[in-house]
Amino acid sequence: MAMEKTFNAAEAESRLFTAWEEAGCFKAGANAKPQASTYCIMIPPPNVTGVLHMGHAFNNTLQDILIRWKRMQGFDTLWQPGTDHAGIATQMVVERQLAEAGNAGRRELGREKFLDKVWEWKAQSGGTIINQLKRLGASCDFDRTAFTMSGAPGAPSDEADGNFHDAVIKVFVEMYNKGLIYRGKRLVNWDPHFETAISDLEVENIETPGHMWHFKYPLAGGATYTYVEKDEDGNVTLEEERDYISIATTRPETMLGDGAVAVHPSDERYAPIVGKLCEIPVGPKEHRRLIPIITDEYPDPDFGSGAVKITGAHDFNDYQVAKRGGIPMYRLMDTKGAMRADGAPYSDEAVKAQAHAKGAEFTENEVDAINLVPDDIRGLDRFEARKLVVQQITDEGLAVMTTETSTDEDGNEVTTSVPMVENKPIMQPFGDRSKVVIEPMLTDQWFVDAEKVVGPALDAVKGGKVKILPESGEKTYYHWLENIEPWCISRQLWWGHQIPVWFDAEGNQYCAATEAEAQAQAGEGVVLTRDPDVLDTWFSSGLWPIGTLGWPNWSEDTSKYFPTSTLVTGQDILFFWVARMMMMQLAVVDDIPFDTVYLHGLVRDAKGKKMSKSTGNVMDPLDIIDEYGADALRFSSAAMAALGGVLKLDMKRIEGYRNFGTKLWNAVRFAEMNEVYANGAPSREIPQASATVNQWIIGEVAKTRETVDAALEGFRFNDAANALYAFTWGKVCDWYVEFAKPLLNSDDDAIKAETRATMGWVLDQCMILLHPIMPFITEELWGQTAKRDGMLVHEDWPTYGTDLVNADADREMNWVIQTIEATRSTRAQMNVPAGAKIPMVVTEITETNDAAFTANEALIFKLARVESLTKVDAFPKGTATIAVDGATFGLPLEGVIDVAAEKARLEKSLGKLAKELGGLRGRLNNPKFVASAPEEVVTEAKANLQAREEEESKLKDALSRLAELD
Repeated sequence: MAMEKTFNAAEAESRLFTAWEEAGCFKAGANAKPQASTYCIMIPPPNVTGVLHMGHAFNNTLQDILIRWKRMQGFDTLWQPGTDHAGIATQMVVERQLAEAGNAGRRELGREKFLDKVWEWKAQSGGTIINQLKRLGASCDFDRTAFTMSGAPGAPSDEADGNFHDAVIKVFVEMYNKGLIYRGKRLVNWDPHFETAISDLEVENIETPGHMWHFKYPLAGGATYTYVEKDEDGNVTLEEERDYISIATTRPETMLGDGAVAVHPSDERYAPIVGKLCEIPVGPKEHRRLIPIITDEYPDPDFGSGAVKITGAHDFNDYQVAKRGGIPMYRLMDTKGAMRADGAPYSDEAVKAQAHAKGAEFTENEVDAINLVPDDIRGLDRFEARKLVVQQITDEGLAVMTTETSTDEDGNEVTTSVPMVENKPIMQPFGDRSKVVIEPMLTDQWFVDAEKVVGPALDAVKGGKVKILPESGEKTYYHWLENIEPWCISRQLWWGHQIPVWFDAEGNQYCAATEAEAQAQAGEGVVLTRDPDVLDTWFSSGLWPIGTLGWPNWSEDTSKYFPTSTLVTGQDILFFWVARMMMMQLAVVDDIPFDTVYLHGLVRDAKGKKMSKSTGNVMDPLDIIDEYGADALRFSSAAMAALGGVLKLDMKRIEGYRNFGTKLWNAVRFAEMNEVYANGAPSREIPQASATVNQWIIGEVAKTRETVDAALEGFRFNDAANALYAFTWGKVCDWYVEFAKPLLNSDDDAIKAETRATMGWVLDQCMILLHPIMPFITEELWGQTAKRDGMLVHEDWPTYGTDLVNADADREMNWVIQTIEATRSTRAQMNVPAGAKIPMVVTEITETNDAAFTANEALIFKLARVESLTKVDAFPKGTATIAVDGATFGLPLEGVIDVAAEKARLEKSLGKLAKELGGLRGRLNNPKFVASAPEEVVTEAKANLQAREEEESKLKDALSRLAELD
């Protein structure tokens, strides 16, 4: 049956994917050769709440290219899919659904019933992103889809068989027993909406309008000192007696928890009062605390007053100062971000289940912490408390004052003293899920003592056992791991792996895999309460490689894939996930989790701007697939994947790659109409060709295969895509199809048969080499052209090399192409009418090239729109010169074009272009523009300048050619 005129992606993609799955094409080990090496990729598990976005589409396309390529090469492959249980995100979704349905909330339901609701939601909606990955063509072994909560207590029967929960709990217990996990009090990011600690990756720092208030901290006992300011030359610019030290703050409500005021050791202004006490200027006077004035390297003498209040329990920089100086820390707020009104450590459940941890770095006095909060501020939201604190300090006259000048009704200048408040933008941390301001807060949490497990992870990369690409990623990896802090692994949620630690009434800890084991440790009759917290998802996903492969119950079928091979992931989680997998696997099974890490950046829009809903430039990959097909999106992803490059997704390029698929389809249809497939599938054997054209294209196939393999081995996906595009469209569809037409129409049956065999083999190689990037259209062509003995997905990857290149044929046909392209370019520059056939002259040509021209004269005449070739001693007037390797041709254009009119047209275009260039150069030469404009705007301006300069060069070249015609 004849092929359809076009490829119907919407119809074919689901049909082909179903056929692949039903045939078991993606199963672990499918198509593996005997004694094959393993090649395993672990999918970065998307959140179970997630839907496919451009980052997923890009990331998974690259993984699929690698796994399809290796599978075709005969490796024993496994692409392990799965999803992360996404603690906060999933709990948020289910709580929101309960509220929308008017059902009882989480706390009313209780923990067990609420978790039942979460499992119900997971069964109904948790597979959305997996199904969307299939639309992309992801060839994972979906029968082995893992979930980071499989096997957890309360899991339904279809999730109960998984081993992941057991692996997580086993690792926690072992690391606890080795002293690698402990409970302590440290500063963490606290989300007041979800009432839990969160990781840095879940914090979005956003510039927002803010204020900087300046306040006076009176010196104790009414003491005074001489405050002196000097200029750069040491001249005194201000000298006055002061009974206070001034500070500036953007968060006045935290002043109640100050432990000190710090100044730089070199700051001479405050030398007389270092070591003295000052008073926090808020609250009832009889209860105000005195705090010391200390020195530390942290304050910047040139910023503000040079003095900084130190609130160790509510600021990360202050926390480090407090640790260095032994300064007390006081947590002022409750779990909802309100000013504390009771003595609970941080939640009602914690009061019941936990006592203060032994060995905590700092011990907080709960009573003192509450007494720090005045009665009229207790229980207020932190932002309401801020207003009251500012008002009370201002009313007492302890705000630093400044003067403002205005004009009264009579036009007279009036000077007014007002509180010094700077309106300025500030970077504020927001929860990426809750969208509320994150509060740095000192709380009891569980930590991994990362310093004790980081060594092997560093050594693995430094010793070359694990390669990180691009190499700049290694420097970032070293920086983070060499300066690692304790890793907070607890979250105050219900959805997740509950921490396997029980407490008795005295606060003693019992860590065990089960409650029975913990009870055995505590002794009969001891009442135990389990820690209500769950583990951070980064802890469980840190075990993703071994957890999904069945550890600790290894089997030969699974353990053979560990260590895995390549990890493809975003550079933003190099520390949060990649480094932690390295640490965890090395700590648990004493081996690396993978040998190569390929890092990529964010997918941006065509102008290089970050995609966001607020800017309206978000692209939905499913919409793109609906319009252009998955292959076009996949090819675009590969083409922009330059190692370490910026990822710019351009809809015009996606449309162009769909057209590329159409070009291949049309070439195969041409072959079908010329009886290339009349006798069935082309032979897998390399054709024995006698015709120069056929010898040449076989060599081009071989060169392309080597280029593609080298590019993929080096993770240069863009080089592989570009090579395939140039070869398939340029060499095969454009040139070879045209060059083969005379041979297919020849009276020589042997040449016809040879060309059909060659064309069939070449097009099959196009399908094979393109399949990892464009699996759908290539599989469809493979099946439509002939009855095959297998699907393309399992076709053997070729191994032929450039020994197939015939040097003479290669030189001849590439010279013919060069001659045709040079002639076409000259015609276009001179604005020769497209349909005009004109004579060509030549003044000099080598004997070899003369023979090549003669052998391919008909092709050159047809494709270059030339009617004859004449050898002359000198070019006649009005001839445009065409220089190619080993020959100088000319196109006599007198009477064909109006030289004067063409000159005028080009000069007008150059004049218009000069104005554009002047504007672009002016902007880019303006330091203010380069420094202040958004990065994507500057990048776009530079790209425009380069494009306009290239256009100018071409126009000047054309004008120069016209000048030669006079």
